[in-house]
Amino acid sequence: MTRSPATPLPPPEERRRLREAGSLTRARLAERVGVRPDTVRAWESGRSTPRGRNREMYAKLLAALAQEAVAVRQKEHDMTVLTVRPDPASATPPPTAFAQAPPPPPAPRAEAAALTPAQAFDALYAYCAPALVRQTYLLSGRRDLARESVERAFQQAWDRWPEVARDPDPAGWVRAAAYEWALSPWHRFLRRHRRPEPPPPGTDDRALLEVLLRLPAPYRRTLLLYDGVRLGLPETAAETEASTRAAARRLTLARDTVAARLPALSDPEELHRRLAEVASTGRLSATEPPVVRGGGERRARFWTRAAIAFTVVLIGTTALTLRTAPTRYEPPVPAGETVRGVPPRVAPGPLSEKERELRTRLREELPGGPERLTPQAW
Repeated sequence: MTRSPATPLPPPEERRRLREAGSLTRARLAERVGVRPDTVRAWESGRSTPRGRNREMYAKLLAALAQEAVAVRQKEHDMTVLTVRPDPASATPPPTAFAQAPPPPPAPRAEAAALTPAQAFDALYAYCAPALVRQTYLLSGRRDLARESVERAFQQAWDRWPEVARDPDPAGWVRAAAYEWALSPWHRFLRRHRRPEPPPPGTDDRALLEVLLRLPAPYRRTLLLYDGVRLGLPETAAETEASTRAAARRLTLARDTVAARLPALSDPEELHRRLAEVASTGRLSATEPPVVRGGGERRARFWTRAAIAFTVVLIGTTALTLRTAPTRYEPPVPAGETVRGVPPRVAPGPLSEKERELRTRLREELPGGPERLTPQAW
């Protein structure tokens, strides 16, 4: 009896590339195949090979992902031919689950000038928000807080849109605002942030996230900006409000801490890849731009009305004070003093014999009192 030939599979590196091109995490792919995420990691690293039914399902899934990648590349090629053909020397590599989407080709000045502020804001949000939510999740370890931080940052950007639109790096402005909100120490007093967050499904992902969350906030932020977002050391120092030497020291200590707990991540390239994988396991999605803009406008209207109401109350209180305040000086009434030596008052008792006689005589006198003696002339 002869065995049927095994279903062919692409090389391990191509397997991982196809999964990332299809925006699939190891957990989602493992769920489709019916295995554990650690098993998918072993397949992609070449440590093991799928067999039997798992091999067939894995091969079909990779073939479908390859077809989707070809279709996407063909569509992008058609759109490039219809618009502007980019320079091959400045081509941007395909985005991962952690990085931002590549910037669109620059529009002509007439089209850029025709964009309304809302359209420009929506373009910035679509460019930054998805990746920024995943970055903030690594920074805080909480999915709800990551979404809330990104929404608050973009609401602040919409409130100050003339300033943000003229900024040389609008994406950096929003990223700094989101990081500041996510690292605020006041969140621990909110009841909704006291509940424990469900950890990532993979064992390695949980270990890396625990190591990141144990780092001090400045060290965690420096590591995320340099090894995750791939900013330069001067830009990382400027965004974390530290000197270049202090940023380098923080980065070194953070890397040493991660490597001590997870020796496999001592390589910066491997650390960058693992950060992208952990960020993609959160299954995070950003809110639609109109919802964010509407929330910012409602919050601005609320605080404007609150400021107007407070001003009206302050004016009314001042007018009432001026109306009821005294117009002349009134000396204060001195406090009473204690007088000593006065016998206490006693309750009236029965009258004595002399007191009864005196009372009788007083009652018999005339109402006007006794007659006065007047001198008489002789």
